[in-house]
Amino acid sequence: MDIKQVQELIRFVSKSGVNEVSIEEKDFKITIKTNQAPTYVNATIPTPVAATAPQAQPASVVPPVPAEPKVTVPEAEDNSKYVMVKSPMIGTFYRTAGPDKPPFVNVGDEVKAGQVVCIIEAMKLFNEIESEVSGRIVKVLVENSSPVEYDQPLFLVEPA
Repeated sequence: MDIKQVQELIRFVSKSGVNEVSIEEKDFKITIKTNQAPTYVNATIPTPVAATAPQAQPASVVPPVPAEPKVTVPEAEDNSKYVMVKSPMIGTFYRTAGPDKPPFVNVGDEVKAGQVVCIIEAMKLFNEIESEVSGRIVKVLVENSSPVEYDQPLFLVEPA
């Protein structure tokens, strides 16, 4: 199983709503677990009242816990002119190639399509993430060494 197949499996698991998937082949075994908390629903069944017209009692429903933290850009800003560079996988976000190395990009830097903007570590593999668009970095949306989810926005880029 190559990295592309693993990435597709991670996307499938995150979109399907299942909590765990295990695949075992001859020389390969993978288990993917999500952080989704199980959803519990509590309902009260109304008892009929004999003397008066029946009154329906509302069922109490516990709202589901959000499956993943989303990084959102404040609504006060007009971000429609910007393009988001998003994470193609679940992993740990790094702005630099090493602790003593400079960041790949900073706010205000010009980037070209295909230029490496960060690294995401997944399953002990360091994956270089490239910009999909040429332009200028407007905002870095994730802290260095932070965990990121699939499709989570990482950078805002003003297209050239």
